[in-house]
Amino acid sequence: MDVNALIEQYGPQALDIGIQLGGALAIVLIGYWVAKIISGLLEKTMTKRGVDPSLSGFITKLVFFTIMALVIIPALAHIGIQTTSVLAALGAAGLAVGLALQGSLANFAAGVLLIAFRPCRVGDWVEAGGCAGSVQSISLFSTILLTGDNKKVIIPNSKVMSDAITNYSAQPNRRVDLVVGISYDADLKKAKQILLELVAADERILKDPAPVVQVAELADSSVNLICRPWAATSNYWPVRWDLVENIKLRFDAEGIGIPYPQMDVHFHKEA
Repeated sequence: MDVNALIEQYGPQALDIGIQLGGALAIVLIGYWVAKIISGLLEKTMTKRGVDPSLSGFITKLVFFTIMALVIIPALAHIGIQTTSVLAALGAAGLAVGLALQGSLANFAAGVLLIAFRPCRVGDWVEAGGCAGSVQSISLFSTILLTGDNKKVIIPNSKVMSDAITNYSAQPNRRVDLVVGISYDADLKKAKQILLELVAADERILKDPAPVVQVAELADSSVNLICRPWAATSNYWPVRWDLVENIKLRFDAEGIGIPYPQMDVHFHKEA
C-alpha cells in the first residue's frame, strides 16, 4: 500500500486525534497557568497576613493540585476517555487510603487547626496532651514540648486538640495564689499586716490589680490566709519562691507560728 493510500485512509482519523490531543494539551496548559497564578496570589496573601509558613505552603499546594485535578478531568473527556470510571477508581482509592491513614489524617487535621487558630505559640509554657512544657515546635502532625527538666515530648496533634490546652504564657500578667496557715493563738491582724508589707516591698509585684490578703478558712489546725498578688508572667515563679521564703523567715522572726497537722490522743483509764 503506497503512502497516498495510507494518507487517504488514515489521514482524517490522525487529524482528528491530533486535534483532540492538541485541545487536551491546551486545556492542561491553560489550567496549569491558572493554577499557578491562583496559588501564587494565595501564598502572597497568606504571607502578608502572617500565616504560618507550613500551613500556607500546604494550602497553596492543595489549591494547586485541586485545580489541576479539575482540569485533567475535562482534558481526558476531550480525547474520548470515559471519566466516570476514572472518578470511581479515584474515589475508591481515596477511601482505601483514608481508612489506612485515618490516625495520621486526624493528626493532620488537628495540626491545621492548631496552626490556624493559634491556641499556643512556640515558646509558650502550656499543659497539653497530659504533659507540661515549653512549646518547641508545632508541625502538621505533632507538637513538641520541652519539659522543665529538659526532656523532649512529642505529642500527636489529635491528642493535643482532644483535651484542654492550658496556656500559662498567653497573658502578660499572672496571679500568685498562696495559702498561709497560722496557729489559732497567733496575732491574726499582725500576720495580715506582715503579708501586706512583704507584698509591698517586692517591686516585681504589680500595684494594679491590688494584692489581696484575707482570711480564707478556719481549718482543723490552722487559720488559713490567702495572699494573692499579681506579677508579670515572666516573674511568676521568682516572685512565688521569694515570697514563700520571706513569709517563713518573717513569721519566725515575729513569733507567728505556722502549724502542721497534728492529732491529740487522750487515754481514759477505766475504773
